[in-house]
Amino acid sequence: MSAPNDQEMPLIQHLVELRDRLMRIVLFVLIIFSGLFYFANDIYSFVSEPLQRYLPENSTMIATEVASPFLTPFKLTFFLALFLAMPFVLFQIWSFISPALYQREKRLAVPLLISSILLFYAGMAFAYFVVFPIIFGFFTSIGPADVTVMTDISSYLDFVLKLFFAFGMAFEIPVVAIILIVAGVISADGLAKKRPYIIVFCFVLGMLLTPPDVISQSLLAIPMWLLFEIGVIFGRILSRNQEDESVTDS
Repeated sequence: MSAPNDQEMPLIQHLVELRDRLMRIVLFVLIIFSGLFYFANDIYSFVSEPLQRYLPENSTMIATEVASPFLTPFKLTFFLALFLAMPFVLFQIWSFISPALYQREKRLAVPLLISSILLFYAGMAFAYFVVFPIIFGFFTSIGPADVTVMTDISSYLDFVLKLFFAFGMAFEIPVVAIILIVAGVISADGLAKKRPYIIVFCFVLGMLLTPPDVISQSLLAIPMWLLFEIGVIFGRILSRNQEDESVTDS
C-alpha cells in the first residue's frame, strides 16, 4: 500500500490551491448559467409541467410579486447550473483531498464519488417523473369545488427545489452505508440489525421533508429503506473483499 505524499505542502500553499479550485468552480457554474439563462422561461415551463397538467381548465400559475416573473426563472436557472456543475465541483474537491489518501482509499473513493453523483441525479429524476405527478394530481383533486387552484410561481419553485434536494440526498443512502461499513464504524450485520430503527427514521425524515400527506411521505421513505438495504448488501461485499485482501497481503 503506497502512502500519501511525503512532502507536506505549507498551509499557505493549501489555501492558495483551495482558492484556485473555488474560483474554478464559480467560473464553471457561471459559464453554465450564462448558457442556460436565455432558456430560463422554457426551463421553468418544463419544471412546472407536472403541476400545470393537473390545473383546472382556464387556470394558470400566477405571480404575486412584481419581480417574480424575472427572479423565479433566474433562481431556477442558477440552481440548475449548480446541479449540472456538480460532477465538476466534486472533481475539484476530490483533486484537492486525493493527495492525502492511500492508494486503497483512492480505489474505493472514485467509484463512490461517481455513484454519489449518479444517485443524486437519479433521486431528482425520481422526484420529477414519479413523485410530482402523484402528489400534484392528489393535491389538485381533493380541494373544495369552489376553490380555483392558481399556484404562485415562486412558491412552487421553493416547493420543488426542496423536494429535488430531499430526494437527491435520500438516494445517497447506499453511499453513506457503504462508507460506514468499509470504514469500520459499524459492520454490515450490525447495520442490518438496526433495520427497524432505520425504517422508522426513513418515515420520520419523509414526514419532515415532504408535504404533510401519507402519499408523498411514503414515496420518500420507502425508496430510502430500499436504498439502505442495497447499501448494506454492497457494504458487506466490499468488507469481505477488504478482509480477503488483508489476508493476501499478510
